[in-house]
Amino acid sequence: MDSITPDDFKVTDTIKLSKIPTQLNIDASDEEKREKLLKVQQKLSKKQDAMYAHNKYAFLICLQGMDTSGKDSLIREVFKEFNPRGVVVQSFKTPTSHELEHDFLWRHYQALPEKGKFAVFNRTHYENVLVTRVHPEYLLGENLPEITQLEDITDDFWDNRFESINHFEKHITHNGTKVLKFYLHLSKEEQRKRLLNRLETPEDNWKFSVGDLKEREHWDDYMKYYEDAINRTSKKHSPWYVIPADDKEMSRYIIAKIIWEEIQKLTDIKEPELDPTVKANIEVYKKQLQ
Repeated sequence: MDSITPDDFKVTDTIKLSKIPTQLNIDASDEEKREKLLKVQQKLSKKQDAMYAHNKYAFLICLQGMDTSGKDSLIREVFKEFNPRGVVVQSFKTPTSHELEHDFLWRHYQALPEKGKFAVFNRTHYENVLVTRVHPEYLLGENLPEITQLEDITDDFWDNRFESINHFEKHITHNGTKVLKFYLHLSKEEQRKRLLNRLETPEDNWKFSVGDLKEREHWDDYMKYYEDAINRTSKKHSPWYVIPADDKEMSRYIIAKIIWEEIQKLTDIKEPELDPTVKANIEVYKKQLQ
């Protein structure tokens, strides 16, 4: 497990999702994986405190994946050692009527992290080139000037939308936000097992949605469009990582380790120096308090 590196999962060339495994063959127990994750969590927490005080960088963590790929539990486990003031989670569902009155990236701009903080997007701006490609009729609700019927949605439309996403990510990275994008690569068989488990476990029944079954029918389309989106938008400044997701414990550890190794590259992050006057009078202040 220690030999795992970000480059093992980073997309730097054209990929075929069907050729990428959804599970790693690592000889480690779940307990060992949890112990490894805890160590990374603790290191990340300390580094995030320093990043918060440094107040120059922000991190945007983007999580995408099919239903049941483990996004919610991953967020809970990977970031639970963080100071709550240092991380904000945003979950993007169907756009509201107010959000539809703006361009498709508007609500994502509103949720970007402040300097010194992490933002985790649970589903992201990529829904606008995933769900809307599987269900192009949703675009009619955006009230776009040149889209009045499905026949108006051309390849040029998607080219422009991908261009907007690439510009969006490049712009925010130029202003100090580090963008890391993770696709949780789940097998169709593992999804079947997880959906079935939700039905068979009473305390998990609430997690089940009939909509999950309907979207499952479009599995092949989603794989095609995920692959296209990843290939078009994995850039040096905002890379995609394809994470094997059939093993939840392992996927959490991998993502935590990638975040840790990427934040380590920001060698200028350090806590600010104490004001010289305060530093010179520490003993005086201590006596006052005593």
